[in-house]
Parts: sequence; C-alpha cells; structure tokens
Amino acid sequence: MAHDVAALAVELTDMAAADHRSSIRANSDDPAEQLAWRRLTARHGDRLGEIMDEYGWPTADLVGEEAARAAWLIAQHADRQLDIQRRALRLMEQAVSAGSAGPRELAFLRDRTLVNEGRKQVYGTQIAGVKDGTPLPWPCGDPERMDELRAEVGIEPFDEYVAKFAMA
Repeated sequence: MAHDVAALAVELTDMAAADHRSSIRANSDDPAEQLAWRRLTARHGDRLGEIMDEYGWPTADLVGEEAARAAWLIAQHADRQLDIQRRALRLMEQAVSAGSAGPRELAFLRDRTLVNEGRKQVYGTQIAGVKDGTPLPWPCGDPERMDELRAEVGIEPFDEYVAKFAMA
C-alpha cells in the first residue's frame, strides 16, 4: 500500500505539472491547441475519477501536500466533466470537515462547479472576463457579503485577488 501511495503521489504531481505546462493552450486562438488542452484535462479527470473510486479524496495525509494540491487542480480543470467535479467537491467537503483538506481550495472548487452548472458562485473566485482593464467575476449569489465569505475560508479580498490578474 505504501508503494502504491508513493506512486500515486508522483502520478498526481506529474499530472499537475503537465496541466501547468499545457494551460496556456486553454485560451489559444488555435483550435488544435484548445483541443489538446481539453483532451489532457479529460484524461486527467478520468484518472482522478479512478483515484477517487480507490482512495476517496487524496488528502495531504495520504499523498502529501503537493500531490493533494495537484488533485485539487485536476478537479478544478475538469470543466467538461461535471460528474468528476461534483464528486471531488463532495469528497473534499468531507475532508475539510474532518480537518484533512483546506477550506480555501474547497471554496475555489465550489465556485468553479457552480459556474459550470450555470449557477451563481459564492466566493467570486471565477473570472468571466475583463472589461476596461478590470477583471469581472461570474455572477455571485451575495456580492455584498463576498469579501466576508472569502475571509472565512482564507481568500484575500476580491480587489486584491483581481489585482493579480490585471498585472498578468
């Protein structure tokens, strides 16, 4: 089992590294590059589904901090696999309740899943686009409380968050 878990940790971090290298393709003008990104994230989403079947949510206690974060990234980018995102969200919620996963990552995954379902996000972590140089979030359920809700899960205020995008 220990060898399996070590191999799993390496596999997850390798998948996240491939994701990171390929993420520039996600918004490419070249349809072939967009397709390559979609295929990569779909393969990773399928594999994450298998991992969740076998291990549940891959927590830091199980696979280490870096691999646990990699699993979250893979779930985050499984945009065309809502079943995978929803399962990851449920398992991550249980892990956060048990103290074995972080509420910050859970908040990002919750928003991403809600946006992919066509619903309003909670924390304003998902950006719809940029207007006049200002990043705009997808619609939020309670925009007046957004910064308060963000603070509860350890996310910086929205204005600080979007300042990062403006500089990019």
